[in-house]
Amino acid sequence: MTEKDLNNVTIAPDSCGVTPGYMPGFGNDFETEALPGALPVGRNSPQRVAYGLYAEQLSGSPFTAPKSTLERSWMYRIRPSVKHVSSFTKIDLPLWKTAPHVIEDVISLGQYRWDPVPFPEEPLNFLTGMRTITTAGDVNTQVGMATHVYLANQDMVDDYFYSADSEMLVIPQDGRLKIFTELGIIDLEPLEICVLPRGMVFKVSLPDGQARGFVCENYGAKFTLPGRGPIGANCLANPRDFKTPVAAFEDKETPCKVIVKWCGQFHETEIGHSPLDVVAWHGNYAPYKYDLRTFAAVGSITFDHPDPSIFTVLTAPTAEEGTANIDFVIFPERWLPQEDTFRPPWYHKNIMSELMGNIYGVYDAKPEGFVPGGISLHNCMLPHGPDKNAFDHATTESWEPVKLRNTMSFMIETRFPQQLTRFAAKEAPLQQDYADCWSDLERKFDGTPGLKD
Repeated sequence: MTEKDLNNVTIAPDSCGVTPGYMPGFGNDFETEALPGALPVGRNSPQRVAYGLYAEQLSGSPFTAPKSTLERSWMYRIRPSVKHVSSFTKIDLPLWKTAPHVIEDVISLGQYRWDPVPFPEEPLNFLTGMRTITTAGDVNTQVGMATHVYLANQDMVDDYFYSADSEMLVIPQDGRLKIFTELGIIDLEPLEICVLPRGMVFKVSLPDGQARGFVCENYGAKFTLPGRGPIGANCLANPRDFKTPVAAFEDKETPCKVIVKWCGQFHETEIGHSPLDVVAWHGNYAPYKYDLRTFAAVGSITFDHPDPSIFTVLTAPTAEEGTANIDFVIFPERWLPQEDTFRPPWYHKNIMSELMGNIYGVYDAKPEGFVPGGISLHNCMLPHGPDKNAFDHATTESWEPVKLRNTMSFMIETRFPQQLTRFAAKEAPLQQDYADCWSDLERKFDGTPGLKD
């Protein structure tokens, strides 16, 4: 935001003992106000709200949902949101696609890898710079997901957006983002992520002038923390490390546009003021961010390589227990102490479809070719695993403990097959020779019983 924009913004005062501008916890009931006394006490909808504000509820679940999944927030705003829309006009964001999206002349069955999508020369903001890589499921039945790369070099100044289709997981790779939502401001940098709820209005500005990263749209059940099972109460992504912004509002009377994504289509409406006018709020339906560096990884301390599920940060469940609509998994810096063990990810075929992105550094199973900003896709039931160099190193290295350093990659996996878009297949920098990374793997079998070397 520019200095002029900041003159229109009021933020809640810092709370003692917490990160300035944020409240800790995952799925908590929060309350926050940018002006003293703006938040009603002991009730949600008084006859008259302080400061002449309007009371309004944003529901993230049906009213009768079980308590464990019931989500809503009460907002106290300058204008009710019915004043933040007028008649809609359809617009086109041609490279932002929604499932179901199957292209007849594109083959999605394959092992694919892309170099980073280059930064644009033309002016693009967070919306117009969105490039869809894969789609899965069906937005109309609220199952599945889509993955995107965003490329931006322009702030959203008087343009605002919300998705009626999905919550959005934002993963910066290069450049910081300032995300001004209805419920507060999130400052986001590489190695952090944030989740923006379905129906939450926001705009994005670029403190560094340009930014690139990844977005996962979740059409299904909301992201939540995975069950830890025998791990117990601690480690992985701890709830206290999730941060929800304090109240902040923008009070300006200028021509503005609100863009809405609904059933895969984009609609624009023009209004005469900012829609980010929530002065106070309370509830548990809110945006949040998380620092991936606070993930407490666990693993084997004897032998064998555990399943990658132990690195799950967030999961979006389905009605089938243990089978996710989306799992968001990371591969951070960590120690590998296992004895007599092939330590990188093993070769496998998976019923889940796996899209990976490299945030920075080197991924241990692919030490060459999978560069920061790059993407790979291994669709369901397609074999994949370490390249020859990784295999040779892993089968000859010492058993001494080693720390993986300079690494942070992520995986977005889903129960649904991921379909490539035309952009991913024809325009993005696809590595045509990616599958050759396995071509030099040698036959080592000689039929000698018990031979290991």
